[in-house]
Amino acid sequence: MPRMFVRSAWRWLAMAALLALWGCGPEPGKTGPVYGAAPAAIEKPLYRLAIHPLHNPGKLFESYQPLIEYLNQQLPEVRFELEASLDYQDFERKFRRREPAFLLPNPWQTLEAIKVGYRVLAMAGDAEDFKGIFIVRRDSGIRAPTDLTGRALSYPSATALAACIMPQQWLHERGIDVNRDIRNLYVGSQESAIMNAYLGQSAAGVTWPPPWRAFQQDHPKEAAELMQIWETPPLLNNSFMARDDVPAPLAERVRQLLLGLQQAEDGRTILAGMRTARFHPADDASYDAVRVFIQRFEREVRPVERK
Repeated sequence: MPRMFVRSAWRWLAMAALLALWGCGPEPGKTGPVYGAAPAAIEKPLYRLAIHPLHNPGKLFESYQPLIEYLNQQLPEVRFELEASLDYQDFERKFRRREPAFLLPNPWQTLEAIKVGYRVLAMAGDAEDFKGIFIVRRDSGIRAPTDLTGRALSYPSATALAACIMPQQWLHERGIDVNRDIRNLYVGSQESAIMNAYLGQSAAGVTWPPPWRAFQQDHPKEAAELMQIWETPPLLNNSFMARDDVPAPLAERVRQLLLGLQQAEDGRTILAGMRTARFHPADDASYDAVRVFIQRFEREVRPVERK
């Protein structure tokens, strides 16, 4: 057989094979189902819970991840994730953009979140535990509010209600002009506010009971050199909130799970890890007393947020 004919025959055979393969494949531009041995995974709806900076991010996850795992166990049709924030301002930017589905904000942030479409499901902790406290070194010599004149105080944030706003109101009522008589240091976290007092970078660190109890447990050597010297009257505690587009049945189930935590041993363990006594029934109207307090503070002391 002539060589040229062999090459031509092979060329035609190759083309025929390609055409056969083309005819067996899908038509261009069309897709069909993909078959496999296992069923395709169904993506669960994801809901993030953002918590205001009660602790540094590591401590926050240690304290609140068990609650997330409990919600995922009890509500297997959806998925929850915990979200920490760099500081108070970062947390406030997030909820004002309506990013997290669920929030655990302080009472002032609760009022701000209501404005952008979140609603209160419960109150986290006893109201009696929500108060500002002043922490000083035992060797500081501070005994009266006037001893702070000309000195620095450290707070987590200017918008921290128990750990800044309420204590500044308390000082104002005792004759201290917090805008002129003292220097206010906003240091980003509760633990930093306490550590500034320990290191002598502020005359007093201002916080509230749960972070102070955590500091005493986690840093007993440093805490032994500090003491609580004053406290403010209490107000309402932090809230637990849902964005208004979270399905109402899901929000209600979350609320019921929170309110029932103290009734079971594993729930009480979760509450202990969060240093929260229990969740109480509450709604938006429960925080009207906070609105009245804030109005007075802004009238007498300063704007909560500096524009």
